[in-house]
Amino acid sequence: MSSKSQLLKGVLEGCILAVIASEEVYGYELSVKLAKYGLSFVSEGSIYPVLLRMEKDKLIAGTLRDSPSGPKRKYYHLTEQGYKALGAFKEIWLDMKNSVDRILNLGSEKNDS
Repeated sequence: MSSKSQLLKGVLEGCILAVIASEEVYGYELSVKLAKYGLSFVSEGSIYPVLLRMEKDKLIAGTLRDSPSGPKRKYYHLTEQGYKALGAFKEIWLDMKNSVDRILNLGSEKNDS
């Protein structure tokens, strides 16, 4: 497993919550939106198990709707628990991001002096 995929594994759920919070989406549409924001290496096949787990954990709920082409699609929206989880993820992510940024910039601080 690559370093990128190991890192992503820990943040993918938060990214999915954020996308679904902005609008209801179905699985394939979610993978397209993630790719649009730079997560093009996230395969559609890796998204569905996360969606199933998140639905089981009651962070999201799905509604079957007719599709303009083909079978019905399951559109996902956040539950109250999902909004709380997204808020917690944002808080943790910002704290971690700031810490990692400070650590990664240790060398550049010496060069700036």
